Amino acid sequence: MHLCKVQLPGGSIRTGAIEGSEVRLLSWTLSEILHNVRPIDAAHDRLDRSRESVALADARLLAPIDEQEVWAAGVTYKRSEEARKRESVGAARFYDLVYTAPRPELFFKAPAYRVVGPGQPVHVRRDSRWSVPEPELALVLAPGLKLVGFTIGNDMSARDIEGENPLYLPQAKFYDHSCALGPVITLVDEMPPPDQTQIRLVIERGGNAVFEGATTAASMARTFDDLLAWLGKETSFPHGAVLLTGTGIVPPDDFTLAAGDVVRIAISGIGELTNPVATR
Repeated sequence: MHLCKVQLPGGSIRTGAIEGSEVRLLSWTLSEILHNVRPIDAAHDRLDRSRESVALADARLLAPIDEQEVWAAGVTYKRSEEARKRESVGAARFYDLVYTAPRPELFFKAPAYRVVGPGQPVHVRRDSRWSVPEPELALVLAPGLKLVGFTIGNDMSARDIEGENPLYLPQAKFYDHSCALGPVITLVDEMPPPDQTQIRLVIERGGNAVFEGATTAASMARTFDDLLAWLGKETSFPHGAVLLTGTGIVPPDDFTLAAGDVVRIAISGIGELTNPVATR
């Protein structure tokens, strides 16, 4: 089942489940379904009771998030560790250490109101000369940090700002339109295993692909359970959370995003998240 959040032609926002070319509208909010003891049972119950639907073509898909915070993990793939070491000035050894350390790199990425959805622009900072998308499998978590679903995340990153000094990480990662989620949430029971979960990135410029890359979730150096255990230490999430799990796809060092580019991220079992690139 693919759960979604949609804006209807009249402007109202509803939760739905995509069935073919239609969206079956549900009576609960996304959070009410995902925070249930058995989200898949709750979703099917709401679906059975649903008497409303709308054509998918007539609805606008929004970021599948209500009030959850978005957090992110870094250096969880070898490719990411290598890239972060190269971009850093005098601090490369820190990325060696965190890649193999028991404690992962975790950082706050965005509150829900700063997250953009399918088709909405992601931004590159005007004070950055080297910015890239980071395609990531995102874990959707209930308030007790129970893993209930998956979606696609784009963790936009200003590599030159972070590389200049690791203390600049928040400025490289945390700004308006620096995080995209969508297009849907696939519940845990219906997601393929990590070795069958392909993550693919295509960046288009002028209608042509200027970069393509792929990996699988099985290439992660850490498990989902490990990341969730560290995320929950000393921190509570009364509304649940979304955790981006890191990227294993990094464009070459001479590549930077430009306004007008289109970022396409596809993940098996979920679909494709597409966002144009803009500057403020």
